[in-house]
Amino acid sequence: MRHRELRFGLAVFAASLALLLVRFLVPRPVGMADNGDGWRLLCKLGGRQLDRPSEGFVRFSYGPAPPCDSAYVSSQSWLDWAASKIGSLFGAAGVLNLVVLGVLTCVLVAAAVTATVLGLDLRGRNRVLATALLLLVLGDSAFFGYFASVLSEGSAFLGILLICGGLLLMHRHRGARWAGAAVTVLGGLIGLNAKSQTLVLIPLFVLAVLLVRPAGARGKARWPLPLAVLVIVGAGTFAMQAQGDPANAEYRQANMYNAIFSSIVDGKHDTKGDLAALGLPESFAKYIGTGWWNANAAWHDPRYPQYEDRISRRNVAHYYATHPGRVTEILQQGGVNTLTARPDNLGSFGERSGQPRLSKEYRVPVFSGLSALAAPLGLFVLVPIWVLVACAGVRAFRVRRREYGIVLFLLLFFAVGQLGLSALGEGVEGVKHQLLTLFPTVLSIVFGILSLLPRAPRTPAEPEPADDRDPRTEVLAAQVR
Repeated sequence: MRHRELRFGLAVFAASLALLLVRFLVPRPVGMADNGDGWRLLCKLGGRQLDRPSEGFVRFSYGPAPPCDSAYVSSQSWLDWAASKIGSLFGAAGVLNLVVLGVLTCVLVAAAVTATVLGLDLRGRNRVLATALLLLVLGDSAFFGYFASVLSEGSAFLGILLICGGLLLMHRHRGARWAGAAVTVLGGLIGLNAKSQTLVLIPLFVLAVLLVRPAGARGKARWPLPLAVLVIVGAGTFAMQAQGDPANAEYRQANMYNAIFSSIVDGKHDTKGDLAALGLPESFAKYIGTGWWNANAAWHDPRYPQYEDRISRRNVAHYYATHPGRVTEILQQGGVNTLTARPDNLGSFGERSGQPRLSKEYRVPVFSGLSALAAPLGLFVLVPIWVLVACAGVRAFRVRRREYGIVLFLLLFFAVGQLGLSALGEGVEGVKHQLLTLFPTVLSIVFGILSLLPRAPRTPAEPEPADDRDPRTEVLAAQVR
């Protein structure tokens, strides 16, 4: 049985990697253009981005430059460092070559897909279906380009999938449990530390790991492995976050500025009343639609220091608490942005690809294509999907498939939290920022479908799935019968 699992896992990995590499490189490499944030990772690596192309093209090679100081914290820097070292070994041009990074990430994604499929208690043909569905998600045009970019969304997608695969494996028996623990640790370190937004995953991750109940494990025997996972991930995350500014404090005022002048005071509602509620003068209406980094932003106004204390989280939170109607409208716009999936201002091809500026690739548009069609409905589509995912999660717990329930609720709560965080707390680049809502939502749909498929028959050596019911209750029920 172990040899059969090993052969199947190798087959899944080889097929997944081959498909991902073809998807990445044929007929020409694809990635995601830099929206201007790439310097935060490049400068630590000693990469130059000063003469980078505009957002319309991907720069696949970054030359050397003196390292600079950035407080930005992201596990993407680990992938960039590894790609830089591998690239230098093979003579790749530049300090960071995105083709090398893309190939490296394809290997890691293929490994994550393999771990996830091996963690599923499905028959062989249903495992093949699971592999295909997962590859459709990871290869979707809305997500795949970030695996070859100087942005940090790619590490978030990879980390989330690794966490899901690791949690599924930790519910298996024997060596699979230990392999699952290793995968969960890797996924936790990458996923939790990918962006400041993914720190929201921390309490969900802790709860999910504590709920793990491996097959055949009872009493105290179930706790050592999950606790070891939490200790390692916790220590690694603390060490990582201590290296910089995990909460992006340097951008706190910028985020609140954008939330006010690009989201709350948008010129389409009660501008005068909204400015008054925020404690800002009517003259600031001329800054509607400006971003923090615009040349005509309000902070250039001589009167701005007088009102600077109003550009704060506390003031914005007070506005939201007293204007529930506007909160609903902003969340609805967040839902529209989520389903739109593809930012207008970011291209997919390199400068020498022969493609026009801002061109996007649509090689695998399955999920993003469907979501784009439904985008105008926003929350009217997302909320029913989330309800169905929650129903699938409840069902999974009831039929003793708790591993699916844990994964489904982890993804669901993260998606819901990200929608609110990005819609209410950032204000700009809504489509890009809401990818961390769309990805777990799409992934949860896949796991919801897989949770409905029949289990594979168990061998005599395999223990029964962990039961959520109290054994004493079962004994009492048997006596009554």
